[in-house]
Amino acid sequence: MKPMESAGWTPLPHSDEDLERVKSTPDTPQTRAASYRLAWDDEEFMTRRELRPMRLQLELLKPEMILAERGVRSTVVLFGGARLPEPGGEAWAAKNETQKRNLEANSRYYEEARQFARLCSQHSATTYYREFVVVTGGGPGVMEAGNRGADDVGAPSIGLNIVLPHEQAPNAYITPELCFNFHYFAIRKMHFVMRAKAVAVFPGGFGTMDEFFETLTLIQTGRMERVPVILFGKSFWERAIDLDFLAEQGTISPGDQDIIDFVDTAQEAWDIINRFYKLGK
Repeated sequence: MKPMESAGWTPLPHSDEDLERVKSTPDTPQTRAASYRLAWDDEEFMTRRELRPMRLQLELLKPEMILAERGVRSTVVLFGGARLPEPGGEAWAAKNETQKRNLEANSRYYEEARQFARLCSQHSATTYYREFVVVTGGGPGVMEAGNRGADDVGAPSIGLNIVLPHEQAPNAYITPELCFNFHYFAIRKMHFVMRAKAVAVFPGGFGTMDEFFETLTLIQTGRMERVPVILFGKSFWERAIDLDFLAEQGTISPGDQDIIDFVDTAQEAWDIINRFYKLGK
């Protein structure tokens, strides 16, 4: 046992020490029994439905501890479609010629996301990468562009992946030690907004809409402080959603639309953040 620990000295053995001790026990029918396993080292036990509250807590705690130890105090979140290719890349998700044409046209947002992440990361460098750290959902498309932009300027970035029925792997540009994986969508979404100083939303589908409207709801209801919520691609979003119509119908309050800013370029988006926080750069 180490005499001093960062969390304070204790005369009791640590769990990692007991884990090693268990490995040296004799191999008998008793020690092979599932009941003998240390509870927290028993995969079958930890994945039982009754243990869901514990797993929810662990998924909240693990990234929180790692990011705190890293010194990350605030983030800039990039939401957007996984299906958008980089300019000149293959529209692999297209199911017909119309989708292929539109995905290729919208590939310009990949480059804008990449440039936006560069701008955020260049400012983050002035804070020793404690503030305005780029975070994405960790997948391809716009998410890849965000992590890639940070990587372009040698900055760390975060990826919040989630296990899906179809195959998904983290994109290659996430900082490995800041690459997380989730089972619970709800906990993943909490980590998106817990440190967010700005939210940038690029063209996307159901997942992007879900994350976007969750953020809007938190701000509208006062459960989250007002931060810049920036939509890239006014022409796309004006067709995808009509908040003015909702205001006319009385289902949202007049002025709720003003939570959002529309931009077409990375520099416009960074200028909004700059003015909001009076960064002076």
